[in-house]
Formats: sequence, C-alpha cells, structure tokens
Amino acid sequence: MSATSGVKLLAGDNPQIPKGFGDAPVAAYIAAVPGWKQGIVRAVDELVVSTIPGVKKAVKWNTPLYGLDGSTWFLSMHCFKTYVRLTFFNGTELDPMPEKPSKVPGVRYHDIGEAQGIDTDRLTAWINQAVLLPGEKL
Repeated sequence: MSATSGVKLLAGDNPQIPKGFGDAPVAAYIAAVPGWKQGIVRAVDELVVSTIPGVKKAVKWNTPLYGLDGSTWFLSMHCFKTYVRLTFFNGTELDPMPEKPSKVPGVRYHDIGEAQGIDTDRLTAWINQAVLLPGEKL
C-alpha cells in the first residue's frame, strides 16, 4: 500500500486505481504515485490539460488515459520501477517519433526517468500532433 494514500501499489509502484472516467480517478492515481514519479505524472497531466483544453480523462487497467471524446484515447501513462512510460497510441505518426517501439503497430513509447525530467517542448509538440490523429478505442 502507498503510505500516503492507502492505495495498493502494483509492480513498478503503479497504483491500483478503480476504473473511472473524468478528473477524479486520474487525480486519485496521481495522488497515489510514490516518490519522484508523482512529480512526473503530475507534470504530464498538467501539461496535457494546459495544451488541450477540455481533454477527457479516464483510468482503465490502472492507467490514466487522455482523449478528446471520452471513448478514444491518444495518450496514456504508467509507472515502472525506474521510469514513467508515456504511450502514444499513434506514435509512429509523430514527428519526431517517440524513441521506443512497441509490438503493437503504430504505438510508440517515451520513458521518463528520475534524472531525465520532462522535455516540455517536445512533449507539447507530440500532444498537439497526437490529438489530430484518430484515437485508440480501449
């Protein structure tokens, strides 16, 4: 359990959060993320919200999702032991492409480690591009 929230932490310190739609489940996820990873997920959430006013949010499979219509998604994030992973569902269409490939066609990952920090210019550019692409139905 997370010492601050009473939420069970899964592998990689990823919080176990019930499925839900809207700001509240994502806020609960962020509050339950331990240590330095909380700053990363909070900053990513704030950047998405400031970049895409009216963005829709959900938590499914203990993972925050971001989209435009509440049923398709362009971005998710997930905690692992040494990084926070951002998943761009149409990441192969982004320029430049996020650095990590996936076994799933079209998907690309961007991992953010503790010392790395967030490149807000690059992330903002990816978010602006991603919202123009078809969302992923999950």
